Amino acid sequence: MNHKILDILEYQEISSRLAEQAVTAPAKSKALNLQPASDRETVSRALSETKALVDLDRIKGQLPLTDFQDVAPSLKRLKVKADLNALELGNILLIFTLAQESSRFVEDAEENETLDLAAIETLLEDLELPDDLYRRLRTSLTYDGEVLDTASADLARLRHGRLATEAEIKEKMTAYTRGKNGQYLSEQIVTIRDDRYVIPVKQEYRYKFGGVVHDQSASGQTLFVEPAAILPLNNRLQNLLAEERQEIHRVLHELSLDAREEMEAIKRVAAALSELDFLQAKAKLAKQMRASQPTLSADQSFKLLGARHPLIDPDKVVANDIALGQDFDTILITGPNTGGKTITLKTAGLLQLMAQSGLFIPANEGSSVAVFDQIFADIGDEQSIEQSLSTFSSHINDIVAIMKRVSDQSLVLIDEIGAGTDPEEGASLAISILDFFRKKGAKIIVTTHYPELKLYGYNRERTTNASMEFDIKTLSPTYRLQMGIPGHSNAFAIARRLGMREDVVVGAEKLMSSDDSDINHMIDELNKQTKLATENKQKLQTSLDRAKQLEKKLQDALDIYNQRVQKQLDFALDRANEIVAKKRKKADKIIAELEEARKEGMQIKTNQLMDAKGEFNQLAKQEANLAKNKVLQKEKKRHHVQVGDKVKVLSYGQTGTVTKQLGEHDYEVSLGRIKLKVTDRDIDKLAAGQKQQAQRRATSASRSSRARSSLDLRGQRYEEAMVNLDRYFDTILLSGLSKVTIIHGIGTGAIRQGVQQYLKRNKHVKTYSYAPANEGGTGATIVTLK
Repeated sequence: MNHKILDILEYQEISSRLAEQAVTAPAKSKALNLQPASDRETVSRALSETKALVDLDRIKGQLPLTDFQDVAPSLKRLKVKADLNALELGNILLIFTLAQESSRFVEDAEENETLDLAAIETLLEDLELPDDLYRRLRTSLTYDGEVLDTASADLARLRHGRLATEAEIKEKMTAYTRGKNGQYLSEQIVTIRDDRYVIPVKQEYRYKFGGVVHDQSASGQTLFVEPAAILPLNNRLQNLLAEERQEIHRVLHELSLDAREEMEAIKRVAAALSELDFLQAKAKLAKQMRASQPTLSADQSFKLLGARHPLIDPDKVVANDIALGQDFDTILITGPNTGGKTITLKTAGLLQLMAQSGLFIPANEGSSVAVFDQIFADIGDEQSIEQSLSTFSSHINDIVAIMKRVSDQSLVLIDEIGAGTDPEEGASLAISILDFFRKKGAKIIVTTHYPELKLYGYNRERTTNASMEFDIKTLSPTYRLQMGIPGHSNAFAIARRLGMREDVVVGAEKLMSSDDSDINHMIDELNKQTKLATENKQKLQTSLDRAKQLEKKLQDALDIYNQRVQKQLDFALDRANEIVAKKRKKADKIIAELEEARKEGMQIKTNQLMDAKGEFNQLAKQEANLAKNKVLQKEKKRHHVQVGDKVKVLSYGQTGTVTKQLGEHDYEVSLGRIKLKVTDRDIDKLAAGQKQQAQRRATSASRSSRARSSLDLRGQRYEEAMVNLDRYFDTILLSGLSKVTIIHGIGTGAIRQGVQQYLKRNKHVKTYSYAPANEGGTGATIVTLK
């Protein structure tokens, strides 16, 4: 993409805003150097990657990233076999830690089945760490480059010895600063000179403590003396410090050797983290701009719905629909100055550049963009009359340069085409330039004041006029783009509104040619008709949308009703068949016993056999007429439940109200303070006459019931314990208990942790804490309910 278009459309401002959203220095650098791509595959992949981070942020939040230093200089040093310092190694440790935390973050987010991260799968795989190096770094130093005692056994020993020696020195030095020796000191303190502990001795007592003088005050009245008794300890301390420095150097050397073996892994992980931060910056910018993901058109067309210029105050910017390439390839925008023509040009171009950079665009859902190989623009501010020649020359130079490179894969944006010269010559030149671009197959948007170009918009195929709306009542532009209608001058209307004499205005109107007057009148009528048609279209579209939504809701409700009725019938049929099968089996048994008795010589009358057969046949008739079956009717009554119905929850023996339908057979029932999810097989719908009685019985039962004040989960599996805990809470909430004890034991701590997590998120829990030591300690939790 040519750099001039990036400057003209202020693309660098978008890059700067993107860089502000990045956390790491490498990602900020990549954002500032972002360039639009010109091939469809690259653009599609970039938009998919941005969408993955947008979805991740929406579902889980932002990746746990912090800034880290670029590893390129460190890798360069490793390549020439130089050792890294502690800060460089600490930076690598930080990168590894961020990679591990990011991987865990994404793994947790992937539990949401709606999240699709296929576009960044390769990046996530690149976060895999070299475990041995990571473990060694983690036990050896901090992110800030402090080498830990655990880096080696020798280092731990040396530091222990150093601390012990320093303590011994301070203890002996205290004897000099306290008691009668204090009178020989300028100050009763211990300080350090030349890395050795000393005391400030008055000049006249310089030989009082012996030892070595390391420094003196500016006045010469104080000498910093290392007493003779401290010399051996200070010498030992210096030896330990030297050995410590040597051991730290050895540790860093070994870590550098390990890092050299994993240079590719370090580079890979750091690059993946930087890329994820860069993509997250895109997602954050999209959220800030309230941007959406555009689709890529199959041809060189774009449709921007509610497009907003991203660099204008969101509270002031006017959204416009801008479409090109489907019904027409050229748009001619006319209208008054400062009406928004140039902003419309820039909006179309800048949003196209953003999309080709993998950025979401500030436009409504359903917008589409093309992938142009080049976007050309000749957009400049109006110049003064004295500069008109240079302005025209500059415009022509820019257009000539565009003509040399334009193709059928290009988008051309020209502001005030042909301006800056004689109107007649300028209009003719503008028409010829447009014809050239159209022959090349380019997509074109131009602005103009020339009336000849308005006719051009009507006479040429796949070309349309457009204008910026102007409010005559307020004498101000609305900045709304009107497609299909050319703009015209509002000079006479403005003059009248500003108090110009009517005879002067009428005289001016008479001086205009009849053709110009007819054109302006036609444009006025078109504006009025278009505005009326647009308003009617919006009203009709709103009504149509509502009708479609209502139709869909009704159809969905009908489908759900039919499915539910069929399933209820099938369910009741199965229940009825079970009963009939049992009766049939019983009847067959009776008949068999009768026949067996007759064979053994017992006198069985024929009518007895016929009665038994009749009972059997009667049962069979029930199977053929299940619609009148009492069992079926009972099941129909039970399952024909609606929101607001009073029902009895069989498993709890309580009466409640249906508050929500969760599925075909699942409902939410409110029982006092709690809400339960139940199936239709666990509820009975109450008749109108039964509701008050059932409610009184439920209230009475609730008051009289007494749930257990403790729950013992010991010896249970984790899943079983959590289910029992949830059921127990339902019971105690119904019973009205205010304090209970959950006995979970100590064991591995899994059930105890599960109980704590459950209590933490339960909105009915006021407080909870471990039981006193004599009541179970950490093996039990006492819960206070709200």
